[in-house]
Amino acid sequence: MAHSLKQFQTQTARPLPVIVMADTSGSMSVNGKIEALNSALKDMISTFSGESRLRAELQVSLITFGGNAEVHLPLIAAHKIESFEPLPAMGGTPMGAAFELVSKLIEDIDKIPSRAYKPVIILVSDGHPTDDIKAPFEQLLSGERSSKATRFAMGIGADADISLLNDFTNDIEAPVFKAENARDIHRFFKAVTMSVTTRSRSTTPNQVTPLVIPATSVSLENEDDEYEELDF
Repeated sequence: MAHSLKQFQTQTARPLPVIVMADTSGSMSVNGKIEALNSALKDMISTFSGESRLRAELQVSLITFGGNAEVHLPLIAAHKIESFEPLPAMGGTPMGAAFELVSKLIEDIDKIPSRAYKPVIILVSDGHPTDDIKAPFEQLLSGERSSKATRFAMGIGADADISLLNDFTNDIEAPVFKAENARDIHRFFKAVTMSVTTRSRSTTPNQVTPLVIPATSVSLENEDDEYEELDF
C-alpha cells in the first residue's frame, strides 16, 4: 500500500518552481549581508525539502549576479538538495545578465514542463545594475511563460534600486520589502517560504497567497545573534 501511495504521489505531483535571483556583488560582503542571505536561503530550502509532495513538488533554482551572472543551483526538487553551497560576494552587479538566465530557464519546456505550476521569482539586491538591463528586463516581464510568474523583491540597505525593484514586483499586496538589517532579510524569506508552502498545499497552487512579513518581535530560528543589530 505504501509503495502504491508513493507511486501515486510521484505521478500526480506537479512542479512548483522557485527561482531566486541573488545579488552577490562585492557590496554584499559587508555588514553581514551575505551571511544573513546564505542563512535565510538555507532555512528556506530546508523547509521546502520537508513539504509534502502530494500535490506540488517544490523545486529551487538559484541564479547569482556578482561579477558574473551564473546558475549557482540548477532547478532541482528541494528534497533532492543534499547540501547548500554558501554564496560568496564579489564584483559588480550584472542584473541584466541574470534576467536573461531566468528568462531562458522559464521558457525552457524541458526544464519547466507545461504541467508545472506558475513559477515564483524572488529578486534580492543591495545596489544598482552595472550592465544593461532594459532588453532582458522587458523580455522577462513580457515572455510567454515568464510573464505569468509571481515576482517578489527585497531591497537591502539604502543603496538598493527601489524603483527597479518596484517595477519588477507584480503582486499589488506585496510591494518591495526594504531590509535595513540582517533580521529583516530573514523576515522576508520567512514570509516568502510561508507563501510558497501555503500554495503548495492548496487545492489551487496557481493562486498567489499573501506575503505576510513576520513582526520584528518574532523569534527567527537559526539566526545568528551577531547579525541581529547590524545596520547597512
